[in-house]
Amino acid sequence: MELEFTHKPSAHCENGVIANMLRFYGFDISEPMIFGLASGIFFSYMPFVKLAGLEVTSFRTFPGVLFSRVAKLLGFKIHTKRYLREEKAMEDMEKVLKSGKPVGCVVGMYYLPYMPFEYRFHFNGHNICIIGKNEETGDYTVSDPNALQKVTISKKDLIKVRFAKGGTYPLLGQMYWIEKTPEKLPDLAPLIRKAIKKNCWLMTSQPSWIPYFGVNGIPCLAKHLLTWEKKMGVRKASLNLAQVIRMLEEIGTGGAGFRYMYGAFLQEAAKVTGIAELNDYSKRITAIGDLWREFAYKAARVFKKRQGEQYTYEELSEILVRIGELEARFFKELKTVV
Repeated sequence: MELEFTHKPSAHCENGVIANMLRFYGFDISEPMIFGLASGIFFSYMPFVKLAGLEVTSFRTFPGVLFSRVAKLLGFKIHTKRYLREEKAMEDMEKVLKSGKPVGCVVGMYYLPYMPFEYRFHFNGHNICIIGKNEETGDYTVSDPNALQKVTISKKDLIKVRFAKGGTYPLLGQMYWIEKTPEKLPDLAPLIRKAIKKNCWLMTSQPSWIPYFGVNGIPCLAKHLLTWEKKMGVRKASLNLAQVIRMLEEIGTGGAGFRYMYGAFLQEAAKVTGIAELNDYSKRITAIGDLWREFAYKAARVFKKRQGEQYTYEELSEILVRIGELEARFFKELKTVV
């Protein structure tokens, strides 16, 4: 059994699963629009949270939030469940699948058998969609937004990735699906304005004594990385910097990529709302994305210590301070035009 599910690769796994699931029910919404409606752009620097023993930096809202926000805005009834028992998690997933509904699952990337080895790491926030099962082999058909085509996975491997250990937190077989859809989509213009205002609030509302989130987090990272070599030693500091690069460039669509995606959303939003000024803000956030890319490039040179161009932690910190200033100004001014 396999659902008539159109698989399309995407830039980011959670946006991709949501877009593909909505398309299955006849609602064609672009990945940038989903990201923007979910107020998905964010920043957090969390030295108190560890991934593979290293500090965590994130450039988007927390995993799982996108789906719930978009569903609420658009009027979809959804279900999300977590489990302590593996067999119960698989039984419930099959019940939903047999009822004709695709099932989203949050999994660990490291043990996905179809994932190229060089892309595997202990990240327990990857989203895939289960869209069928071969009753003869017991294998499941998977729509993974990172894959060019549909792939398959055995029951044993699916259990392993749904309950993956390691990463920032253990997984509990989390799955989600759409239970009921609206007859038609609501008017997007007011929802877009609401989502933009919420995202601006999320990025700028933290008081100064909470330095880790929103626009506060960027200068906080700039300040902290200046101390890494002294506090951690050269090797650990270098690995910590590599972790930032990985979160920025490789996990999901990365920090710069999320800025580019938000820029694409603002372009769409300008057409839907008639607020032409949003096109200018699209260009501004895209330019900020370019600065994040510059930071990633220079950080990689610091990490690899190759001959030629040489950069320092001080130079990296200066770039982050500049980005922090630009993002703070961007989100404070953006909320005034909607």
